[in-house]
Amino acid sequence: MMNKFLLTLTACFTILISAFGQPAPQQTIYTQDIDNFWVAFDSVRSTKDSLQQLHYIQSLYIDKGTAGLKAFMKVRDYTAQGWVKAINKYPKFWASVRPNTLTVKTRSADIAKSIAQLRTLYPELKDAQLYFTIGALRSGGTTDSNMVLVGAEIATGDSATDVSEFPNKWLATVFKGQSQANIVPLNIHEYVHTQQHGDNDFLLAIAIKEGAADFITELALAEPLQTSYSQYGYEHEKELKDDFKKEMFTNAYKKWLYNGGNATTMADLGYFMGYRVCKSYYQHAANKKTAIKEIIELNYSDSSAVEAFLTKSSYYTEPINKTALLASFRANQPVLVKLQPLNNGDTGVDASLKTLTIVFSKPMQPKGYSINYGAGGKEHYPIKGIAGFSADGTSFTVNTELKPGQEYEFVITDRAFASQDGYPLLTDYTIKFRTR
Repeated sequence: MMNKFLLTLTACFTILISAFGQPAPQQTIYTQDIDNFWVAFDSVRSTKDSLQQLHYIQSLYIDKGTAGLKAFMKVRDYTAQGWVKAINKYPKFWASVRPNTLTVKTRSADIAKSIAQLRTLYPELKDAQLYFTIGALRSGGTTDSNMVLVGAEIATGDSATDVSEFPNKWLATVFKGQSQANIVPLNIHEYVHTQQHGDNDFLLAIAIKEGAADFITELALAEPLQTSYSQYGYEHEKELKDDFKKEMFTNAYKKWLYNGGNATTMADLGYFMGYRVCKSYYQHAANKKTAIKEIIELNYSDSSAVEAFLTKSSYYTEPINKTALLASFRANQPVLVKLQPLNNGDTGVDASLKTLTIVFSKPMQPKGYSINYGAGGKEHYPIKGIAGFSADGTSFTVNTELKPGQEYEFVITDRAFASQDGYPLLTDYTIKFRTR
C-alpha cells in the first residue's frame, strides 16, 4: 500500500515538474517602451511648466524603461532634457509618426519568423533581445552587446510623415524609401550586428560591416532590400566604385557613412559599397553556407583580414595598390597652416586676447568641426564660443577667455573638419600656449 502511494506521489511530482519546472521561453521582443513614451508625451504636452515636463518624461518614461531603453540612452547620450526639447520643437512630426510607432507590436510575429530564417542560414546564431523604444531623433537602430535597440520614431517613419519642421532633408530622404514593412529588415540588420566581431576606423572595414548586415538580411528575407542608398548605388555604381577605391583604406568614412545631415548626393552610400563587396564574395564562393559564416564572422579589428576579404570577393578585378592610393589621398588632405595672432607654443600671449583664428591649406566645409580638451582638461581649455568659418572657408575662428600666467591647450581633431572637396583633416593638431 505504501509503495503504491509513493508511486502515485512520484507521478504527481513528475506532472508538476513537467508543467511548472520547465524554463519559460526567453522573451525576445520588447515593445513596452513605446506605450510608456506616449503616456509621458501626452503629459509633457499638457503643461508649459518645463520642470513638470522633465518630471513627466523622467518618471513616466525613463524610470519605467526597459534595459534596452537604458542602453539606448547610454549609446546615444539621450537625456530627459533632450526628449522634452524634441517633443516641444517638432509637434507636427510627433503627431504624424505616432500611429506608425503603435503598429510595431503587430510586426512581432514577422520579426520572429525572420530571425528563424536567419538561424537556418547561420545555425551558430546567438540569441539577442530586440527593444523597440522612442528615441530623440538620433538613431533608427543600433546595438549594445546582445541587445538590438530600435528608435521607432525613425524606424517607422514613411513618406507621409511630416518632416516640415526639420532644418535639413535627412529624415525626408530616409522616410522617402521606407514603409511599415521596413521594421523587419531593420531589425534583422541590427540582429546581424550582434553576431559580428571587432571594430575598426577605416572606411573599408566599416562599410563591409554595415554592408554585411544588409546582405545577410537580404538572404534571410529572400527578397532585395528597398533602400534609397541601394537604388542610388545601383544607378551610379561605376563612379561610386572608383571613388570608394580611392578612399577605402583611409578614415574618410563620414563622406560615406552616417552622413544624413550633410550628404551632397545620397547618405550612407558606404552601406551599398559594403553590400556589393559581400554579395560578390558570396557569389564567387563555392560553398555558400561557408561564405555566410565567413561574412558574419569576419574580424573587423584585423585590418589584414578585412583587406583579404576584399581581395577574395573579386569585386575589384584589377590589382589594388594600397600604398599608391593612400599617398594620393594624403596629398589632397588639408592641413593646419598657422594660427592668428599667435604661434603654437607661444609663452607670452596677451591675456586680453578674445579671438583665435586657425588657418587651413584648403577651403573647408562650413558645417563640420570638432574640438576637444587637451591633456590638461577643462581647466586649461581657453575656448568660450565658436565664431565659425570665414566666408571663403579657409579659416576658423574661436572666442577665447584667458587669464594671466596660465597654460592653455586644446585639440583640433580630424573627425569633423573636412575640405570642400571631401578630404578630412590630415591629423589631429594640439594647440598650446601660455599667457604672460
